[in-house]
Amino acid sequence: MQFARLAFIVTAVCAVATPANAQQETDEPMTFFVTSTTHSGDLGGLAGADAECQRLASAVGAGGHTWRAYLSTMGSMTEVAVNARDRIGNGPWHNANGVMIAASLADLHGDVERDRNLIYRETALTERGELVNGRVRPEGESNEHDILTGSDSHGRAYAAGLTNGGIDLTCRNWTYDGSDGNAVIGHHDRLSGWNTSWNSAHTTNGCSVEDLNATGGAGRLYCFAAD
Repeated sequence: MQFARLAFIVTAVCAVATPANAQQETDEPMTFFVTSTTHSGDLGGLAGADAECQRLASAVGAGGHTWRAYLSTMGSMTEVAVNARDRIGNGPWHNANGVMIAASLADLHGDVERDRNLIYRETALTERGELVNGRVRPEGESNEHDILTGSDSHGRAYAAGLTNGGIDLTCRNWTYDGSDGNAVIGHHDRLSGWNTSWNSAHTTNGCSVEDLNATGGAGRLYCFAAD
């Protein structure tokens, strides 16, 4: 089973219970959101994923920023790996309600102190300001807390030679929707039976829509304003 096979590459993160009163709504413009749209692992590469973030932001009047999808890609003999954290600017980032989810890259990734960001279900809103279903959700609706990242807990790409025989963890750098692919995801609600990381919780069972649904996701992305 792929969860077991790749458990050694995923950093376990302790559960975080962030109180709702930690949110401080402001008039700051939105510079972070979870996509309202869902996808397979074939996003058209980084360029296609970025274009989706830009399109969604523009639709709600936030297109004045340069938007990037929070995705890493794996390197090869002919391609240099890309780290998600290197694509998204330096912060701070605010959600659709003006709540600051992280002041800097270091806070976002816990470089100095773990769990410094404010990403959880009530703050990881879509560009429309809507909640995304997680483990807590209306009865009869699906859990969609798996967010595609392809990243380790510090926002960096996995080295191909260190991933259990070179297994791809990015749906072939976000160009593939077959069931024999894989992607690393994070949990936007920070809830899980064993790993609550927002950006590096476990791998999917494949890259098709059905495969992503099977592990608790819908192919959503984190989008950040990079400027």
